[in-house]
Amino acid sequence: MSAVSAADRHSRALLTGYFLGLGAIMAVWGARMPAVQQAAHLGTAGLALVLLAAAVGMVAGLQLGGRYARPARLPAQLTSGSIALAGCLVLVGQGESLSALLLAALAFGLAHGVLDVAANTAAVRCQNAFGRPIMSGLHAAYSLGALAGAALAALTAQAPHSTLFTATGALLAGAAVAAVPVTRSLSGAERPAMRAGAGKLPLLSSPGKLWLLAALAAASLLGEGAAADWAAVHLHTLGAPTAASATAFALYSAAMAAGRLTGDRLTAAFGAPTVVRAGALLATAGLTIGVIGNSTPLALTGWAVFGLGLSTTVPSLITAAGAGGAKAVATVTATGYLGLLAGPALIGALASATTLPTALLLPALLAAAVAVLAHRALENTTP
Repeated sequence: MSAVSAADRHSRALLTGYFLGLGAIMAVWGARMPAVQQAAHLGTAGLALVLLAAAVGMVAGLQLGGRYARPARLPAQLTSGSIALAGCLVLVGQGESLSALLLAALAFGLAHGVLDVAANTAAVRCQNAFGRPIMSGLHAAYSLGALAGAALAALTAQAPHSTLFTATGALLAGAAVAAVPVTRSLSGAERPAMRAGAGKLPLLSSPGKLWLLAALAAASLLGEGAAADWAAVHLHTLGAPTAASATAFALYSAAMAAGRLTGDRLTAAFGAPTVVRAGALLATAGLTIGVIGNSTPLALTGWAVFGLGLSTTVPSLITAAGAGGAKAVATVTATGYLGLLAGPALIGALASATTLPTALLLPALLAAAVAVLAHRALENTTP
């Protein structure tokens, strides 16, 4: 087994920075959205339109990025996408009317989608060069960036959101420009994907296999959307104090980051299908117990276990999609984000028709479906 080259290590470090920055900028955006709403004097419906514009832009950006992404173009796509996303964050911070925010949010989502595809496509190529799993660790960087961004937003809660958005955008755009010399190296030739005689990842065998990967991504990210939007509400309905309710998503995020930090070693040892199936079963059990346990300690534990269990799913699905190229990565990512965006609304509708605990069993059932289908979707995808 040949040693990993210095260029590959530099590429991994560079991509870790991109994932950290992407997580941080998305957390800052989300955490200060109430301030954006207040500055533009928006009601709930107006804010919903702004978020919808961002979602539409993101899906369009994922598709655009998938069509554009080629090995030689990845450095330019990463740099331009980062600068555009940072600039759009600044524009969102300056928006004082619904029309201005709609345009800024649409552009923000578009830039996010383009950058997301570029980062994940480059990550697949970097993992192929390493010859062992590193995707989970890169996604852990996103989770850690999100935690840092959320902490930064909390620490600067008394400062104007426009100041925070401008400072964050300037910092990340400056980092992207400074990284240009290293980013250019990502367009270099790719070495054989797998070492120790394993061979390259097989091409996706059929469109059906691609759409299975996409469906599992949607199922997994629906759970992430549920945790983001409903975990605190769930704790509140149990009579938990405000601080404990707010802790639920933090525990989920921290557990997911921890799982992703160990996910590459587990995947290398046991294979992606086994790790994803075991994790999905753990997620199912954790959330089910947390929901039916009807107590604050069990609920907090359940959300944490749910995050830990789902931590390796999306990185493994994107790795498998990477065998089909950037367009396949874009398809899986875009479908996954549809689950992320639509999931909270679906759970809300189910809760209105039944109860919130009953509705929250949906992500648990979908995690069980991921467990059942993991081997079919991920067979022969372990580096």
